[in-house]
Amino acid sequence: MSNLRDLYQEVILDHNKNPRNYGVLEPHTHAADGHNPLCGDQLHVQLNLSQAGTIEAIQFTGDGCAISKASASIMTDSLQGLTIAEAQELMAQFQTLVTDMSKEPDPKLGKLAVLAGVREYPMRVKCATLPWHTFHAAIQGDVEVSTE
Repeated sequence: MSNLRDLYQEVILDHNKNPRNYGVLEPHTHAADGHNPLCGDQLHVQLNLSQAGTIEAIQFTGDGCAISKASASIMTDSLQGLTIAEAQELMAQFQTLVTDMSKEPDPKLGKLAVLAGVREYPMRVKCATLPWHTFHAAIQGDVEVSTE
């Protein structure tokens, strides 16, 4: 099990040091800012939705801890090409992944499963879910969201 945890930590550190889809997305159809006052995480998520409601592009900028940055990086990879309904379902699955200790990670979550260990540290759950709440705020037309 130690080797699996080591692998998960490596993936998280890689996404933190080399975040995917990091940068400003211009033009964009939706955007929101997210803040986690307890940890100091600040993210800005921008995305383009097609007329059919498919996520054509999604990017983020901001500063935060390794967990929030890795979560944003993996989230943006995972949401590319999904419909809003599919993205919301994935968000619900992710929320369960990082909060429900009784369930094993669903293999269908792919790289998102590396963040399952966050549930052992309740203070870090807000770090992992901040990008998702920011994405959700953007598609709802909200400008800002906070974990507090």
